[in-house]
Amino acid sequence: MLVQSVSVGWQVYALTHSPLALGIVGLAEFVPMFLLALPAGELADRFDPRRIITLASLLETLASGLLLLFVLTHQASVWPLYAVILLYGSARGFSGPAGRALLPFLVPPAKLPRSLASASSITQLAVIAGPALGGFAYALGPAFAYGGALVASLASAAGMLFLGGRRVTPDPTALAGRVARVREGLRFVRSRPVVYGAISLDLFAVLLGGAVSLLPIYARDIVHVGPTGLGLLRSAPAFGGALTAVYLTRRPIERNVGGVMFAAVAVFGIGTIVFGVSTRFGLSLAALAVTGAADQISVYIRSALVQFATPDAMRGRVSAVSTLFISASNELGGFESGVTAALLGTVPAVVLGGVGTLAVVAIWMRAFPPLRTVDRMREVIPAGSSLRAEAG
Repeated sequence: MLVQSVSVGWQVYALTHSPLALGIVGLAEFVPMFLLALPAGELADRFDPRRIITLASLLETLASGLLLLFVLTHQASVWPLYAVILLYGSARGFSGPAGRALLPFLVPPAKLPRSLASASSITQLAVIAGPALGGFAYALGPAFAYGGALVASLASAAGMLFLGGRRVTPDPTALAGRVARVREGLRFVRSRPVVYGAISLDLFAVLLGGAVSLLPIYARDIVHVGPTGLGLLRSAPAFGGALTAVYLTRRPIERNVGGVMFAAVAVFGIGTIVFGVSTRFGLSLAALAVTGAADQISVYIRSALVQFATPDAMRGRVSAVSTLFISASNELGGFESGVTAALLGTVPAVVLGGVGTLAVVAIWMRAFPPLRTVDRMREVIPAGSSLRAEAG
């Protein structure tokens, strides 16, 4: 899918030469995720997440097939691309909560922090390879990129069917209380300062500081490196994140986790500012790699805290809220970046976003002292939780 996202971004900018058009890509992906994430989380608490992810992968396959058809029929309008992105966002709206709810059912609690780091390592390796391959594939022709994404999503759907681990016990009788169960998940998140503070910190930091949606402009008009260079720019944060994730699998963060998370988000903001003002390809790559490393530390801690603080019966719904926040920070953040760049210019938009991230860190440190003062991850496990019994 990352191969596909690079191709879509470059193709939209090539057709429109508009920062706002790139922002609409993020908005088109966000809207269906916003509408579907909470109901999808409730489904993940009642049915096996593996089945939900499989069906979502098949929907992504359809989206890739439509993108392939778009380029093979030589369409010149950008609006069909937005329609396909809406479909892709719908698939992610279902797969996001199910995927985040699944990991605690695959590993024992004692191995959860290392497993999160390992999973992040694999994800980051994919994020490194995906955009780079996407840039090379687009240089050969967008049909190569979209065709490869189609095959990959089919393989994902097939592989999910053979995944082991604990199974979720279906609860069809909960159908009548679906709305109430969604509200229960929202109340749970709001009542836990550690959970609410962690995921909202990520929301606003990345919403303001994310520059990914504007990378086609940097690649084409500022550092002048073309689609291959765009793929490398997209891969740079993942490269920094992957190195950090590998380090965390060997030496997980065990003390002062709250303070370390806030420091990491601040570094993310500083890296964003440096990237925003850079006109040199090497410096831009380095700054993006630093943002990826800092973001990996933040994601690692946030994911572990949320998983430890959430009981099994609430995992799908809490993961849905987390997915909603993450999609808002990434996709809606892309729309915000596009609008700001259209109004102020690309460089001021990115720099202002980095400054905004630093402001968010300062505000959240004061607003969520329980999060700032967390020392060890396991201390957030609620009393009576099965995780506490197994971890003990």
